[in-house]
Formats: sequence, C-alpha cells, structure tokens
Amino acid sequence: MLIAYFAMSMATFVVYAVDKSAAQRNQWRTSERTLHLFGIAGGWPGALIAQGLFRHKSAKRSFRSVFWLTVVLNCAALSIYLLPDITGTAKSLFNTF
Repeated sequence: MLIAYFAMSMATFVVYAVDKSAAQRNQWRTSERTLHLFGIAGGWPGALIAQGLFRHKSAKRSFRSVFWLTVVLNCAALSIYLLPDITGTAKSLFNTF
C-alpha cells in the first residue's frame, strides 16, 4: 500500500509540474477534475507538495476546498480498507462502556 501511495504521489507531482509549466506558457492545461482524480486515487501527498513547491492551485479557494474533500475521502476509504470490520470494532468498543 505504501508503494502504491508513493507511486501515485510521484505521478500526481509530475502532473502538477506539467500543468504549472503549461500555465506559464499559455498552453493546453490539465483539467481540475483530472488533478482531483489523481489526488483522490492516493496522489494527494504529491499534490500537496507540488502545490507548495510550485505555488500551483494553492490560491484558488474553490480548488482548495475540493482538494481537501478528496483528501478526506481518500483517507476514509483507506481507513475502511485497512479496517474492514470497522463496524464490528466500533460495536465492540461501545459494548465495553
């Protein structure tokens, strides 16, 4: 899982770099939807680094809001994957009180 997140983060970082370069040259851009799809697929750590390093997509409030939503959704999905019996675990925790 760690390797998958690292690979996806690297790919997302590259996509942000290419998009920033295209923006500076007034060329074809990567859609915000595509950037968000990369993030929700596990590339959000790379996106976060790229946003800070390139100062890309870091000022647009609507983009940032959706970006953080994708982070939360990805973390929730990862939690569910890593804890497949989360309902049973939660029930057992509540039954102890």
